[in-house]
This record gives sequence, structure tokens and C-alpha cells, in this order.
Amino acid sequence: MEGFSDSRAFRRVLGHYPTGVCVITALSGSEPVGMVVGSFTSVSLEPALVAFLPDRRSQTWPKIEAAGHFCVNVLAERQQDLCRALAARAENKFDKVSYRLSEAGLPIIEGIVAWIDCKLHAVHEAGDHFIAIGLVRALDVERPDHPLVFLRGGYGGFSSCSTDGAGKASAA
Repeated sequence: MEGFSDSRAFRRVLGHYPTGVCVITALSGSEPVGMVVGSFTSVSLEPALVAFLPDRRSQTWPKIEAAGHFCVNVLAERQQDLCRALAARAENKFDKVSYRLSEAGLPIIEGIVAWIDCKLHAVHEAGDHFIAIGLVRALDVERPDHPLVFLRGGYGGFSSCSTDGAGKASAA
């Protein structure tokens, strides 16, 4: 059986499924680099593994891969402008971005919801993307804000109706 081949229809239908928005950061030499992804997920609890799917055409991914470790920055819903700026194909994208370096020397963007420091564990080919798997070394919640969400071609927020605000399920 052959795979589905109408990429426009594929994108249109999957666009109805919301994704969180993250910025994957690393250092290329001494320069911060980053790429916006909507394809971030947890993979395993033991060991703690996460994954994201960089596009094969990405100019940033080879720099992150060469660094051998990366930081996942979970964007807050109010960081739409930052997301657009970091998604642009431009040099010096970090010139106007406030960040600090983690203990491992990875860029943590100011104002994010959470960060996850990872060692590159494995990379698998997957069509026009790669599956990059990271072994989690450290992580923390910076501020328990609502995350930035991408849905139907646009950015927005998330209103939690089924949690108590601290991430705990409430009675329905």
C-alpha cells in the first residue's frame, strides 16, 4: 500500500490538531542558534527521553546536531512575536532575544514556561524530516503560564478547564 500523497490535504487536516510551540536552542561555537518547532513530544520516562522533528531543509538543525546537546524552550502564549522573530530566516536572530545560559551552557530564553536540557541521543530519518531524540539531563518550570499553541495556521493560547492551575486534574 502506498502512502497518502496530497500534501495540501494532509496539512489541512492535521492543521486541526493543536500543537505546542517550542524553540530548540544550542550554541554553535559561541553563538546561540534556535529553531521553532511544533513537533515536540515526550518519548520515555525511563530513561527520560524527548523528541522533536526538524525539517531536512533546516539551516539551523545541522548546527544543533553538531553541538550534540540542545535545550527545549516551551514558549508562553504571550511570546507570539518572539516566535515569529525566531522562525524567520535571518542572521543574528538572537540579537534582540533575552536569554541566559544553563549550567550546561545552553540558551534558556527569558519568559518561557519551561526548559528541558538534553544530550542528543539519536537521530532517525523520517521522510522530509528527522526524528531527533534527546536524553533529558535537567529541566525546570520557569513560570506556570499557559503555553503558546499553534492551530489552523495561527498562534494562540490554551484555557485549562480541567486542571486546578497547578497542573493537577480537578473533579469534573
